[in-house]
Amino acid sequence: MTDLLPAVQILRLLDTPGIGAVKAQRILSRAATAAGGSPFDGRLLRPFLTDAQSTAFEQNEDRICRLVENLETKRVSLLPISDPRYPASLRARLSEKAPPILFVIGNPALLSTSGVGFCGSRQASEKGIATAEDCSRQLATEGLDVVSGFASGVDLAAHRAALEVGGTTTVVLAEGILQFKVKRELRDIWDEERAVVVSEFLPGLPWSVHHAMQRNRTICGLSLAMVLIEARERGGSYEAGKTSLELEVPLFAAVYEGMPVSATGNSELLGKGAKPLMRSRSTHRANISPVLAAVASERERLFSQALEPGQPNFPSSLDASGAIGNSSSRFAAGAPAPGKERECPRPRSE
Repeated sequence: MTDLLPAVQILRLLDTPGIGAVKAQRILSRAATAAGGSPFDGRLLRPFLTDAQSTAFEQNEDRICRLVENLETKRVSLLPISDPRYPASLRARLSEKAPPILFVIGNPALLSTSGVGFCGSRQASEKGIATAEDCSRQLATEGLDVVSGFASGVDLAAHRAALEVGGTTTVVLAEGILQFKVKRELRDIWDEERAVVVSEFLPGLPWSVHHAMQRNRTICGLSLAMVLIEARERGGSYEAGKTSLELEVPLFAAVYEGMPVSATGNSELLGKGAKPLMRSRSTHRANISPVLAAVASERERLFSQALEPGQPNFPSSLDASGAIGNSSSRFAAGAPAPGKERECPRPRSE
C-alpha cells in the first residue's frame, strides 16, 4: 500500500453517486472498525455500498487515478483525513463532518499552525476594510496565520495585510482547487511559502452559494478565533458568525463609530455571544489582546481534548503500515522523486 491509496479511495467514494463527505466518513469509519485497521481495501468498503454504488465505485478507478496524476502535475497535494498533516483543529471541531480530504496548493505546513479566521462583507466600508487590515497585520505580526475565504472586500484585505507584514495566510476556497488563480489584488505579493490554498471540493467544481456556506464552516474549523467585520443581518458573513458560535470558536465582532447601517449582523451576533472587538485608546488601533488570549485558551483546550481517553482517533485506526502521511511522499512534495515514475496505487482486486 502506498501513501496515495487513502486519497484515491476517498476520491472514489466521493465520486460515487449518493455519497457525500459525511457518508464517506461513516463508511470509512465502519470499514476501519470491521477491518481492525486500514479500510482502504476496496473489498472492505463494498459491504457498505448499495449494488449501484458498488458498480460505480468499481468503474471509477481509472478515471480517479488519472485525476490524481493530473493534480500532481499541477503541484496539488492531497491530504486525506488519515494524513498526520491534516489539520487537527478541523478534525476536532467538525468531527464526522470534517472534509475527508483536502486539496492543497502552497505550503501545507501552514494548516497545522495557529490561525485566526476573518469573515465580513464583500461591500465593507473604508473603515471596515481598514479595521480588517489592522487586525490582520497585528495578528500576523504575532505569528498567527490569517485564514479567510478569498472573497472581495474583507477577505482579500485580510489576506493581503498578512502577507504585507511578512506573515502567513490560508485561503479556503468555495470551489474546486483547479478553479484557483491568484487574484489581481494579491499577485504582486503572493508567496507560496507563506500562503496555502485549500479546497474540500472535488477539483473541477465551480463556486456556489452552498459551497460558500460549507467553506465558511471549514474556515471556522481551521481557526482558534474568528474576527467578524460588518456582517449584514443575513448572508454568508452572518452565517459564518453563527457557525463560529455553534462550534464554540471564540467570535469577535468589530465595533466602531460610523458602522454602516447595513451591518446589523454584528450587533445581532454580539447579542448571541460574540465578543466586542474595540479600538485601544492608547494605540488607536484594534485591541487584539482579547483575541490573543482566546487563541491561547483554545490552543490549550484543543490540545487537552486530544489527549482525553475515548476521543475519536480516526487517523491512527486507518493504517498500521505507517505509510500514510509519510513526509517523504513524492505526492506531498508536489513532484516525483528524481529518476522515478509515480504509479497511481491500484487497490487489490475487488
